[in-house]
Amino acid sequence: MQQDEVEILAEGLQFPEGPVALADGSVLFVEIAAGRLSRWHPDGRVEEVARPGGGPNGAALGPDGACYVCNNGGMQWHTDPNGGRFPHGRAADYSGGRIERIDLRSGRVERLYEHTGRTPLASPNDLVFDAHGGFWFTDLGSMGHDALERGRICYAKADGSAIREVVFPMLTPNGIGLSPDGRHLYVAETVTARVWRFAVSGPGELALAGWPALTPGDMLFASAAYCMFDSLAVEAGGNVCVATIGAPGIAGVTVIDPAGALVERVPMPDRSTTNICFGGADARDAFVTLSRTGRLARRRWARPGLRLTPS
Repeated sequence: MQQDEVEILAEGLQFPEGPVALADGSVLFVEIAAGRLSRWHPDGRVEEVARPGGGPNGAALGPDGACYVCNNGGMQWHTDPNGGRFPHGRAADYSGGRIERIDLRSGRVERLYEHTGRTPLASPNDLVFDAHGGFWFTDLGSMGHDALERGRICYAKADGSAIREVVFPMLTPNGIGLSPDGRHLYVAETVTARVWRFAVSGPGELALAGWPALTPGDMLFASAAYCMFDSLAVEAGGNVCVATIGAPGIAGVTVIDPAGALVERVPMPDRSTTNICFGGADARDAFVTLSRTGRLARRRWARPGLRLTPS
């Protein structure tokens, strides 16, 4: 496969997101509109792993080998003139935001967190584990027809014993990732198409700026072209790769270096390109979710990605 060639691995999916490349060559992903966790195998099979319901969104493999899922509680679904599916607003049967743990062998779903202690979780979106076995996650809030509910960044332990809100408020925080050395946390905002960088000072701790900072971090990048940012992944060399929703030529993956400079825009054949992860023997297979058209794709990447699961 050539570096600029996009290979479609699976079609007919119901708004796929949250890809996780596993050591055996398979890829976990959620189907938000179907309320399920699925798995693509190298022989082309797609199997259902579990059906947690609601709106499973971001996913990550935990240190115990289970899959941890951000569930947004369910969304309203709409269809564009070309038959593409897209979400807007909460579902009529919205079941509440939560963090779930899914056993990959049995498919058993366990709810770990439904609130931060201060407030219920609104719409958990994406998560990343750190070297200490805890995880950072974004709670996007909600984008309704008339109002925008502000979101937050949280940190939690994988055993369900502790959760805390670390940053509030943010405007639709979505993708989240850590630098290769774990010293910086990156968060992409959807509606602003901005990427924020926070200095990590300890497990679940950020070196936050004091009041009256609007957002107590450093704005690493803001897109000059109109688009929306979704989830993200980090390269082994430190570049931040942000799935980008927009018009043809903009939709795809926006790559930003650790200093905030635009490296490149990698186009993808779906205006709702929502997530990316890295896998393969050399970590240069980029697995990308093409959500509006319901496809999982693979593309050779120019540089190796940061491995998040054991090889």
